[in-house]
Amino acid sequence: MAFDWLEARLSERAQQGYLRKRVCQQYEKDNIICIDGEHYLNFASNDYLGMRHHEGVLQSWVEGLAQFGGGSGASPLVTGHTQAHLALEAYIADGLNRDAALLFNSGFAANQALCMALFSRDNHQGANHQNPSAAAGSKHTGEIFADRLMHASFLEGAMATKAKLRRFRHNDLAHLSNLLANLLNKADTTNNSDKLIVTEGVFSMDGDSAPLRDMAGVAKQNKAWLMVDDAHGMGVLGENGLGSIEAQALSQTDVPIVMGTFGKAVGTAGAFIAGSQALIDYLVNFAKHYVYSTAMPPAQAVATLYSLTHIAADSSRTDALNHNVAYFRERFSAQIGSARRSNDDSEDENGYTLKASSNKASSTKASSIKASTIKKPLNQDSSNTHHALVLANSHSAIQPIIVGSPERALALSDALKARGIWIPAIRYPTVPKGEDRLRITLSATHTQQDIDVLVDAIALAMESTL
Repeated sequence: MAFDWLEARLSERAQQGYLRKRVCQQYEKDNIICIDGEHYLNFASNDYLGMRHHEGVLQSWVEGLAQFGGGSGASPLVTGHTQAHLALEAYIADGLNRDAALLFNSGFAANQALCMALFSRDNHQGANHQNPSAAAGSKHTGEIFADRLMHASFLEGAMATKAKLRRFRHNDLAHLSNLLANLLNKADTTNNSDKLIVTEGVFSMDGDSAPLRDMAGVAKQNKAWLMVDDAHGMGVLGENGLGSIEAQALSQTDVPIVMGTFGKAVGTAGAFIAGSQALIDYLVNFAKHYVYSTAMPPAQAVATLYSLTHIAADSSRTDALNHNVAYFRERFSAQIGSARRSNDDSEDENGYTLKASSNKASSTKASSIKASTIKKPLNQDSSNTHHALVLANSHSAIQPIIVGSPERALALSDALKARGIWIPAIRYPTVPKGEDRLRITLSATHTQQDIDVLVDAIALAMESTL
C-alpha cells in the first residue's frame, strides 16, 4: 500500500521524544498568550521589539489595504510588483549600501531560491556554453561552506542542488580555512570554482554572533563569496536597525549576499535578499520561488517599511530590549548560577553552568509567582552534576538554556507551563542531538517583573523535575 510507512515513522519519532505537535493561540496581549483557554507569560516569540502590535504598524496595514487591497493578485513578474514593494526594496538597498534588494514571502523561500538559482546544473552548463563537455563532466556546480549551525532552510536548499556542501565547526575560522585549503587538492575542483561561505548574523537557536569581518577576510583570500542570513539581527542591530551588516559596516564587497527577514523584530512577515544589481537581476530571472509565487501583499510591504523607519527613528525599544537581556542574565546568574565553582562545577565555555536545587517546591501559576520571589541562590550540591543546565553565552534576545535531552527539555517546559510560563522545548532535529534546550526569547515589552517571574519559575521548575 502506498505510503504505509507514515504512521510507523511518526511512532518512531514519538518514541525518540521528538514528535512535534501544534498548539492553537487564541490571542496575545501585553506578552500574555492564551492557548487552549489557559493564559501564560510568553517568552517564546521572535517579536523582539514588540512591533507586531505597534499602532503605527497596524495603521499602515490598514492604509495599505485601502490602497492596494488584501493581496497582490499576481506574481511579481506579472502585475504583483507594486510601488509599495519597490519602496521597501529601495529602502533596504539604500540602508545596507547595496545596489538592489528583492523581496520574498519568507526567509525559507529566500534561502531556498538563492541556493537553487546559484547552484543549478543548468546555469552551470549555460555559463560553460563554449565547453559543454567540461560542464557535463563536472560532479558539482560549486562549493558551499556552511556553519554547522546554519538554519535548516539554507541547508535543505543547498542539499537539493548539485553543489558540494561542506559544514565547518560553529564560528571556527580555522576549520573553515582548512576546508577551503583542502579544496585545492581535490582533483575535480579548481580555485576558480564558485565558492560560497554562509553564516548567520545572529544564530537563531544559540543567540550568538558570527565573526563576520574576519570571515569576510577568509572569503576574499579564497576568492569566495560570503552570504549572511541576518534574520535575527534585522531590527535589533545597527544604528538604524538594519542588522549585523550595518552594525559592522560591511560593504557589498565584504558580504556580497545579505538575507534578512521581517517576521522577527520588524513585526510583519516576508524577507529580502540584497546584493549587486547583477545578482538581483539574476534572481528575478532564475529564482523560481520568486518568479512563480504570488508577491507578498502590498499592505504588508507598507507596514514593513513603516516599522523599519520607526525603528530607525526611535531607539527606545532597542534600548529596552538590551536592558532586559542584561537584567535577565544578571538575575539568572544571581539566583540560579553558581557563585563559586569547583572542578566539577566549572563555567562552560558557552556560559553559566547551573545546577538544580535539592529543595522541592510545589507548582504555582504565574500570578502567584509574581507575589513571591526567591531571594537567595539555589543550593549548589555537587551530587547533582548530572542535572546541570547551561545558559548559553548570548547577549541577544535569544537566551537558550541547554538541557541535553529531549525528555528533560519537555519536562522543564511542562513544569514552566504549570507555572504560567510559555517556553516550548527545542529538540533535534532543530538543534543537534544532545543539545536540546529551552529557547527563551526576550522582548522590549517585557517588564522587569515579568523577568523576575520567569527566573523564579525556572528555579521552581528545575526543582520539580529532579
